[in-house]
Amino acid sequence: MAGIASATTAPSLDKAVEELAMNTSSPPEKYILKEGLGGSELPYLDIPVLDLSLLNSSTHETEEELKKLRLGFSSCGYFQAINHGIDTSFLDEVHDVTRKFFKLPMEEKKKYARDVDDIDGYGNDTVYSENQTLDWNDRLWLNVKPEDKRKMKVWPENPTNFRQILLDLTAKLENVNEIVFKAMAKSLGLEEDCFLKQCGENPIVIARFNLYPPCPTPDLVLAAKAHGDPCAMTYLLQDKEVEGLQALKDGKWYKVRIVPDAIVVNVGEQVEIMTNGLFKGPIHRVTTNRERERMTIAVFFTPDPTSEVKPAEGLINEKNPKLYKSIIDYTGNYFQLFQQGKRPIDTLKV
Repeated sequence: MAGIASATTAPSLDKAVEELAMNTSSPPEKYILKEGLGGSELPYLDIPVLDLSLLNSSTHETEEELKKLRLGFSSCGYFQAINHGIDTSFLDEVHDVTRKFFKLPMEEKKKYARDVDDIDGYGNDTVYSENQTLDWNDRLWLNVKPEDKRKMKVWPENPTNFRQILLDLTAKLENVNEIVFKAMAKSLGLEEDCFLKQCGENPIVIARFNLYPPCPTPDLVLAAKAHGDPCAMTYLLQDKEVEGLQALKDGKWYKVRIVPDAIVVNVGEQVEIMTNGLFKGPIHRVTTNRERERMTIAVFFTPDPTSEVKPAEGLINEKNPKLYKSIIDYTGNYFQLFQQGKRPIDTLKV
């Protein structure tokens, strides 16, 4: 996830990464990783595949799916959701409208460019410091909820159905998110609304449409540098053909497999706090590809910034002491700390 906080006065980039990819044989120095990527052939991460349609009943199958959810979130922070109630035809529309937007002429896309000191809109990495290594991607970042946070001037009107598809997608994922949050609580033996209550009256919903252009030096450049998501939960629609997402587990990097029509669900750091560390917000990154571009859509659910996020009382006892302090507006200082090489959640450890 990238950018809720404001940038410094450093300017945004003049060129889109897409333009750099078409006009250079070597990425600018500011994109080159000083430490390299390390390892080329990686194994796949063992991620449970959950049938969400089974989570709303009280059957043996439900219990098995809850066990898979707990295993996935406690071991690697992920599961792949199938039978999630979102039609394949609609997911195809989401991918189609994403592709059509990124295929627009550059001058058309730049009508929706983000302001230098803002994150909403079309652009690339927000620059926080001169020493920052930049990500090889262009993105369209849009606040969807609360409604008064929408900046409609950067919501594309071309393609003509873009706005409606976005609203439909986030509404459908709100339903999925409620199912997942209640299932998380049940898997831990808690009241099913205990985590939803921590999200407050006006939770934030943000969508990010990602274009990862081909890169001539994929061994030296990342499409998204290693990070954890500062939200509560992330829902990712992967590219249908081109892999790129990788996750860190036990100090080793693994590839995340593409499962047709599945939604990749991962824990955000605020749920790691809520579950007192039982569920892990995974460190993940996105690699570049020498020949092929990649497009994905991520939707982030974040608690109301006025709500207190803290470990659930039912998870704390003598054997399991409180691991994290409570926090209001976790994302407030996240990105400045992240660009300094710090993992913000570590600053909250008791």
